[in-house]
Parts: sequence; structure tokens; C-alpha cells
Amino acid sequence: MDIAAASWWEILLRLILALVLGGLIGLERETVEKPAGLRTHTLVTLGAALFTLISKEGFFGSGADPARIASNIVVGIGFLGAGTIWRSGVNVQGLTTAATLWTSAAIGTAAGAGFYLGAAAATALVVIVLIPFKALERRLPRRGLATIEVLLVDEPGQLGRIGTVLGAHNVNIEHVEMSERMDKHVTITLAVRLPARLTRDEVMGALGDVDGVEQVRWKEG
Repeated sequence: MDIAAASWWEILLRLILALVLGGLIGLERETVEKPAGLRTHTLVTLGAALFTLISKEGFFGSGADPARIASNIVVGIGFLGAGTIWRSGVNVQGLTTAATLWTSAAIGTAAGAGFYLGAAAATALVVIVLIPFKALERRLPRRGLATIEVLLVDEPGQLGRIGTVLGAHNVNIEHVEMSERMDKHVTITLAVRLPARLTRDEVMGALGDVDGVEQVRWKEG
């Protein structure tokens, strides 16, 4: 492999830059105890930078398409990112970490290609999105997710009455499960999405007023 096109110190600089920039993103993920943290993000950017250097220094001018390695970095990182995503009840978690891994690969590719300004600027913007934007996101009104368990007398039309009450409060029902009948009672478990300004007490009070409802339990998320 001919690496004369770039001096050894420039190659080393690009790898170190990728390591540092990936570490900055990974450090934030580590502090919030995400599954992919400091080491994972650092290795992603470092690996992407090295693949880019191999593509540029090893295959450029050889007749092969040097862009194929970079394009496969984008595809390959998707499998790693998918491993950080999981479903818990009605919540899907890990999407932000998957996105930071994908962006870290892009930053590493930029560093390996010598696009220093793009790599550094992208890292700064990622940190801004992860920290200040998170505080802003908490202030925005949003539709909350919750799980509600309702114990009620097993009578015809009960589920319809529950749905009518929730619909009147603009509550979306995402999923419904019903337990087996026991002592003429059933338990309905509802995964719901609430409007931003609707309180838990309002929902529980409305459900508690439905004929035949004997108990309402609330679970966040």
C-alpha cells in the first residue's frame, strides 16, 4: 500500500482528531449512562477515519472506486446503531444514541479525509444538540405516554365506554390488553398517549366515574 500521498504525521493527526472528536460525543453519552458510551463512540470515529484513509491512500488512482469504502461505512454503522434501540412498553429508547453513532461515523470519515473544519464543526453542533437542546426539549409541551390499568365489572359495552371517555379527553389508545375474567371482573391494560396539558388526575377521575369501574392504576411510560 502506497501511503506517500500523505505524510505520517498527517495520517496520525487525522486519527487523533477522530479519536478526540468521537470521545467528546461519547463522553456525553457516558454521563447519561447510555449503552454506547465513551469507548464505543471513540472507536466508531477512529474506525471510520481509518477506513477513509485506507480508501484514499490505498485505492485512489488504482482503478477501483475509493468511495465504496465510505459508502459501506454508512451502511455498516446502521447495524451497530440498531443494537442500541429497544422497546419498553409503548416507549422506544436508544434512538438518540443510534443517531450519535451514525453522526460519529460521519465525523470520523470527515477527519480521515482531511476535512477538519467539517469534522470539528459537526462535533460542536452534536454537543449542542445533546446538551442545550435537551434542556429546551423538556420545556416543550408534548404528548405523554402512560399505561393505565382499569379493574371493572365484566359487562357488555364496558370497553366502548372506556374508549368514549378517553376520546372525549383527546387521549389516543395505542394498545389494549384484557385479562381473563375472574369473579365477574376483568382488568384492562391501556397503553395511551396523552395531550400535553391533560393531567393524570383528570384522566383517572374521568375513568373512575364510568359505571362498573372499581379501580384505576396509573403507570408512567
